[in-house]
Amino acid sequence: MSIHPTAVVSPSAVIPESCIVGPWCTVGPHVVLDEECELISHVVLDGRLTAGARNRFSPFACVGVAPQDLKYKGEATGVTLGDDNSIRECVTISRGTVGGGGMTRLGSGCLVMAYAHIGHDSIIGDHCILANNATLAGHVIVEDYVTVGAFSPIHQFCRVGKHAYIGGGTVVTQDVLPYSLTSATREAHAYGMNKIGLERRGFDRPRLRALHHAFRLLLSAKMNTAQAVEKLRAEGGESEDVKYLLEFVEGSKRGIIQ
Repeated sequence: MSIHPTAVVSPSAVIPESCIVGPWCTVGPHVVLDEECELISHVVLDGRLTAGARNRFSPFACVGVAPQDLKYKGEATGVTLGDDNSIRECVTISRGTVGGGGMTRLGSGCLVMAYAHIGHDSIIGDHCILANNATLAGHVIVEDYVTVGAFSPIHQFCRVGKHAYIGGGTVVTQDVLPYSLTSATREAHAYGMNKIGLERRGFDRPRLRALHHAFRLLLSAKMNTAQAVEKLRAEGGESEDVKYLLEFVEGSKRGIIQ
């Protein structure tokens, strides 16, 4: 394997021969990497970290470090990463806590841009983008194909539904509707369906029409959320996308951004 002579790598770390560890990197004793991972330089991998294949860590990324939680007392918690993630400069991903299940998870095919932070016990799905300085507090759930804009903080225990797009500078304190375009000038607001993003991912016209109708009732009609959900249920024949959207609304614990 290619390990730069200035790197500090624990002899008990598991690093396949296909991996590259660049200058001034530090790899802890409980780190397990899969094939073809690359640590460019000045990367810190710590804790019980398991990373899949072809993950690329840019300079000054810190993954698996201790959580920013005063209750943490050094328990054996960890971080798991899927395959094909790009972890850019100065990203921090904290390991889990006992109270939160013990594990922080990042899926596969994600782009985590510079200075983003993923807090302890957060769960990130596949093919997500966290733009520069996106900040996820502890216990946040971000489902598949979500984009979180730059400088957007997400409050503890919030859930972001799949295919949602959060505009830059949006403060998220409640759950974000799946398929939605949510942004803020002064206050976070759901502006409707993420039409462009869904079209790029192959959603056909019937799927888009069904979601557009659901969003119109949820966000624009003169009825509250419960009434809109009841009307959509009463209409019957809702698509799988709309069923998931309604289940998300009904299962929200923090309320939804509208």
